[in-house]
Amino acid sequence: MIPITVRRGTGGSYRSNDTRQTRDRHRDAIAEAYSRRPVMFEFLKKRLRAQSSKRVTEVGWTIADTKAAMIWDDPEPFRRDLGRAASAKSVQGCPAAIDFDARHIVIRCPVDLHLRISLEEGRAPVLENVDGARSTIRPKHIGQMVSIVNPAEWRDPKRPILQIITPYLFLSDEVAYINQLPPFLDYQADPLPGTLISGRFPVHIWPRPLMWAFEWHDTSKNLILRRGQPWFYVRFDTLDPSKPTRLVEAEITPQVQRYIDEISGVTNYVNRTYALFERAKRRRPEQLLVPRTDRKASRSAAKCPMAA
Repeated sequence: MIPITVRRGTGGSYRSNDTRQTRDRHRDAIAEAYSRRPVMFEFLKKRLRAQSSKRVTEVGWTIADTKAAMIWDDPEPFRRDLGRAASAKSVQGCPAAIDFDARHIVIRCPVDLHLRISLEEGRAPVLENVDGARSTIRPKHIGQMVSIVNPAEWRDPKRPILQIITPYLFLSDEVAYINQLPPFLDYQADPLPGTLISGRFPVHIWPRPLMWAFEWHDTSKNLILRRGQPWFYVRFDTLDPSKPTRLVEAEITPQVQRYIDEISGVTNYVNRTYALFERAKRRRPEQLLVPRTDRKASRSAAKCPMAA
């Protein structure tokens, strides 16, 4: 047999070299990771944004008409001004009630109006400004803002319909249907003498300004609107009902404005505008919602409970 000589020092030296090389590799890897931190963080930010966008449906809003735009408040999430609950089982903490409330957006009335209407058989309905010279809005501009629908288009000959065109316009790049509703979550000490005519349409293919349409049931009572009071609500139906909706202020690009102009006024020429939706899909710009970046989000929008 051939004798084998074991050199302990040599073996120990090899282990020491392996450890040093491993340590060097780790140091180089850490240095490379630190040098790439901005790229890595940007990648993570993009992933987080992508995941966040999947958890919510983004809907854009804008004031379409810049004339006197300051009288129109930003849309805001519905909130209840409640104190601290006395019981852990209080309805204030009911998740179903909280989720329902949070999905409603409040649009507030822009002006003070006190109107009376006169109906006489064989004559056109007459609208009167009860406040007269004390009114905060000039008669000329009341006529421009408020209109009486042609009696032939009323649902009931004794119930006139008023319309106020609003500049509120909503749009989305995801499937989203807007619902316009009366402010039923807010208590009205003096209820209106009629009902809001509600409506529903897809804002992802049919972005148009909203209309406030009022059917006057009791014409013996005056219609009184106060600036700042809840005027109507909007809420959105999406493909996934479990997803909340996040409102963002939108920038209307020239391409999107052209598309809006193509939609505007089609009801003056045809009935059943829903039949035009397929054509609208083909002409729709690839991107409707462009978030506005030159204005800070309002405090109400920033704290919107739907922007979870």
